[in-house]
Amino acid sequence: MRRPRRRLALFALLPMLLFASLAQAGVQLVVRGVDEPLQQAVAASVGLSQYAHREVSEAQVRRLYAQAPAQAKAALEPYGYYDADVAAQLQAVGKDWKVTLDVRPGEPVKVTAVDVQLDAAALALPSIRRARSAIERMRGKRLDDASYDAARDALSATLTANGFLDAKLVTHRVEVNTAQRSAAIKLAWQAGRRYRYGTVHFEGSQFSEGFLDRYLPFKSGDYFDQDQLLQLQQALNGADYFAVVNVLPQVDEKADGKVDIKVELAPAKQTIYTGGPFIGTDTGFGVRGGVERRWVNRRGHKWKNELVLAQRLKTLSTLYSVPMPGDNQRSFNYGANFRDADTSTSQSRTLELVANETRLWHDWTRTVGLHALSGTFTVGKRGDEPDSTPGIEHGSSTLVFAEASLSRKQADNFDFVHNGWSLNFAARSTAGGLLSSASFSQLTADAKWIHAFGAKQRNRLILRGSAGHTWTDDFAALPPQLRFFAGGDQSVRGYGYQSIGPENSYGRVLGGTSLLVASAEVEHYFTRNWGIATFLDAGNAFDGTDYRPKLGTGIGVRWRSPVGMIRVDLGTPIHDSQRHGVVLHLVIGPDL
Repeated sequence: MRRPRRRLALFALLPMLLFASLAQAGVQLVVRGVDEPLQQAVAASVGLSQYAHREVSEAQVRRLYAQAPAQAKAALEPYGYYDADVAAQLQAVGKDWKVTLDVRPGEPVKVTAVDVQLDAAALALPSIRRARSAIERMRGKRLDDASYDAARDALSATLTANGFLDAKLVTHRVEVNTAQRSAAIKLAWQAGRRYRYGTVHFEGSQFSEGFLDRYLPFKSGDYFDQDQLLQLQQALNGADYFAVVNVLPQVDEKADGKVDIKVELAPAKQTIYTGGPFIGTDTGFGVRGGVERRWVNRRGHKWKNELVLAQRLKTLSTLYSVPMPGDNQRSFNYGANFRDADTSTSQSRTLELVANETRLWHDWTRTVGLHALSGTFTVGKRGDEPDSTPGIEHGSSTLVFAEASLSRKQADNFDFVHNGWSLNFAARSTAGGLLSSASFSQLTADAKWIHAFGAKQRNRLILRGSAGHTWTDDFAALPPQLRFFAGGDQSVRGYGYQSIGPENSYGRVLGGTSLLVASAEVEHYFTRNWGIATFLDAGNAFDGTDYRPKLGTGIGVRWRSPVGMIRVDLGTPIHDSQRHGVVLHLVIGPDL
């Protein structure tokens, strides 16, 4: 009877023994002695790291633990550490395991020699010389495989981008001497032939043959340049004619030193309708509607119409544009604009006719044209005061004047600028009193600069400024839009729109012949889309040299909404005995 009992006892113990042999646990891996990214590199390369959130048997732990020091040493070599020492410790912590790796990386291998061989034709290009210099600057620095790979690949990409489409990397060696802790980089390219542009084929265009040539930043026979192809892509997208734009160099079909370019196009919707409610502290509540014909005919003419009905602003405008041949995106524009404006200091009703020419000029947008402006206006009126109130000035005028402007802006991302700027300059002048109620000349300048800083670039410094001056023989004949006022969302916050400037003897703001405004603002974003801001604005409109800047400061909220940046500010005047309280400012729109 004893044997059966022994068998029963063994069968009773079998599940317990089996459970003990299959008992599993997780592993905590700790790497000490090095900072990131070395710490992360070591942790990612050690096999034990795979079991941080997975169960593992004791046998697996011990096997992987024995491999860990060698794996850690190998992980440091791409960073130039070929003489590392790794001490490992294994501890049981309950059912889990803790593995500690103490790393001493030792002295790194440094790059002592760099030899980059290129054809003379390739080295004649500044961009390729800069790419080569980036590799040569590795001399004297710690050997880093990732930096070496990036610099080598960047030079290869630069060769391709500049038309050396057959370039080959024939030598690529990094010779490491661990005893001397030194490394020599040896690279050589056969650049080969530099290709030129062949024929550009536009496929799917709705326009007459040759019309799209105006967007080409190159001519057939020019050297191939990928940056120019990107410019072409951006220009065609910016023209607003197409829903699809694909610029495809036919590299596989290149022949006789030339590469043809195929541009695949699909027309956008020809007529678009826009509209909806809006709000702005300068204009009040309102609605706007628009109809735009992206192209009217096969010659690419455009026609845009817009109606705005707001509490303090009503406008009706139309603009017809005629694109002209050429690579400077030149066009003639003809428009009319009726404007009924009611600000804190003035009321005006004017009709303006415009004819101008716009074109690209040395990376600037240049506009030269003629304006005819006629209407009536009231200046110095407050609210619903009677027109006969003393101090209010009434006028009417007709002005025919020329206008020229230059504008340019650059940014890393126009949806949300981390680093960017904009500049706008304008000059206006009548031809004496010809066809005009008064003669005047005017200069204006506007600038804005944005710079992100701090951890993850969550802070932005925004500086802006405006300046202007008018020469005239009859200031009273100038309508409000040709006078200078300060105050408002884009001027001195803490004051109402166009509420400050030179006053008459009745204390009425009539506008000035000069303007000088500056602003500094700092934003901090807690999340990708939400932030706060603080600002200080200073400036005023004035006559002669009697410049007395008004100061405004406050705080605001920033929201990167689906419809664009929304800015809500609360501003208050500083050291102003006549103005008190808080003014709400609301602006919706892009940074630049």
